Amino acid sequence: MSNRAKVAAGGVAVGLLLLIWLPWWAALLVIVGVPAVAYLALDPSQRRRLRRVSRKELRR
Repeated sequence: MSNRAKVAAGGVAVGLLLLIWLPWWAALLVIVGVPAVAYLALDPSQRRRLRRVSRKELRR
């Protein structure tokens, strides 16, 4: 199993646990908010690089 698959599986597991333990709106806020804050924490050159890599992988 690749590292990306492990991270994805862990994210799904955490999301499901949050949905069970928190009200649905709070879990949704955490699930959407954490990646958004992480993206906004990047400087502009890192964001450009991330977008370029993502587009390159989509073309495969």
